[in-house]
Amino acid sequence: MYRTLITPRFSETDALGHINNTVVPVWFEKARTPIFRCFIPTLDHRQWNLILAGFNVDYLLPTYYGEDVEIRSGIHHIGNSSLKIWHQALQGGKVVAQAEVAMVHYDYEAESSTAIGEEVRLLLAELQDPRPW
Repeated sequence: MYRTLITPRFSETDALGHINNTVVPVWFEKARTPIFRCFIPTLDHRQWNLILAGFNVDYLLPTYYGEDVEIRSGIHHIGNSSLKIWHQALQGGKVVAQAEVAMVHYDYEAESSTAIGEEVRLLLAELQDPRPW
């Protein structure tokens, strides 16, 4: 498991006074940066070889401006050409949201998935952790 600390911005709140539900997936994407670096160490978008295949988020409690949010993340499955990632957002020690994300190693020229190489698998294995829920 690895952790990312997010400081909510006032602009991320909505009319109800809590963090808008469209913001949390963006935070989860930021938390995937260590995984992105396994595939593209420089994060150069011209070399990008990942595609988002699926995303499921559960909102468990409201999240508020004024208190940091800890994002916990891990990889719980590495397939031939895909991986599944979990995220949890915690505020005040409580899980406020959680998600499962499916990503595919992708060849944009061929428009098809491609096997994850052994070197990348070794890097991903360092981030592997079972889902906590």
